[in-house]
Amino acid sequence: MQSRVLLIYTGGTIGMNRNPTTGALEPFDFEHLLLKVPELEQFDTLIDTYQFQPPIDSSDMSPARWTDLSHCIADRYDQYDGFVVLHGTDTMAYTASALSYMLENLTKPVIFTGSQLPIGQLRTDGKENLITSIEMAAAKDAEGHAMVPEVGIYFNSRLLRGNRTTKQSADEFNAFESFNYPHLAEAGVNIAYHRERMLAPDMNQPLKPHFRLDNNVIIFSLFPGIREDLIRHIIHTPNLKAIVMRTFGSGNAPQSPWLLNALKEGTRNGKVIVNISQCMQGQVEMGRYGCGYHLQEAGVVSGHDSTVEAAVTKLMFLQSHFDDPDEICRYMGQSIRGEITF
Repeated sequence: MQSRVLLIYTGGTIGMNRNPTTGALEPFDFEHLLLKVPELEQFDTLIDTYQFQPPIDSSDMSPARWTDLSHCIADRYDQYDGFVVLHGTDTMAYTASALSYMLENLTKPVIFTGSQLPIGQLRTDGKENLITSIEMAAAKDAEGHAMVPEVGIYFNSRLLRGNRTTKQSADEFNAFESFNYPHLAEAGVNIAYHRERMLAPDMNQPLKPHFRLDNNVIIFSLFPGIREDLIRHIIHTPNLKAIVMRTFGSGNAPQSPWLLNALKEGTRNGKVIVNISQCMQGQVEMGRYGCGYHLQEAGVVSGHDSTVEAAVTKLMFLQSHFDDPDEICRYMGQSIRGEITF
């Protein structure tokens, strides 16, 4: 029986043309994109398409769009064996992270891809990314189960876990990397799937989609000379529920009394403050140095080896489900979709 894959176009460089007057990249009709890839007709897979109207630049991605995407997949989940989402690279890691939380007990592939060059350009990376993503979305094992039962990002011959991934380059074809988690698959002459690295959902349970997010969260980075009045202004922002605080090294911060007092005030007032390292690789260990231990005493929660993208979207997801900050803190310390390692 032929596999069926739904190809969802949200926008992004892969489906753009260069405006001859301004020189800027602009989205064009999805059918034109498909005409640029006649190789799709060679697939022994039924490929249907769905286009966001209008297609958007990924810089304009929002929680409302993530909800639309979750609905799009959930409403068609039983009709298809896998889903490929064409998306701009700038916020792809945020969207893939959000969808990993919103699609609970996902047993089918949802693979995000795109390109650094428009698919109509001679040297585009879009063709290979698209063709291999579709092949991965259709792939099944001997028992008929999906080879990739989770949300992934495919780019430059590598499949990465969506909520472990960060955009690392604006110029190179290897635009993404999952620094704290190994690749799920590599595509060479053959595709090597690493099943032992993938999530193992209950294949007998249905998908449980979620459509609510609470974006009362902010990200800020510490730096030498950061000002007290600005930090206090952020912490006391009305309606703000959570902060992703990007710290130094293994989760360290200045030991300034004013900073620790401000963080204590925030956590006492119900703010969830999550410690994420500014380093691309490694994890937060607040007990390792005294300057990290004091954050723990102030009520700051460890983000372990989470990416910023995974942490901020996880907070949006949890805040839409729980009112109790302690409950949110508890789940931030757990891996709910493979987003952190212990």
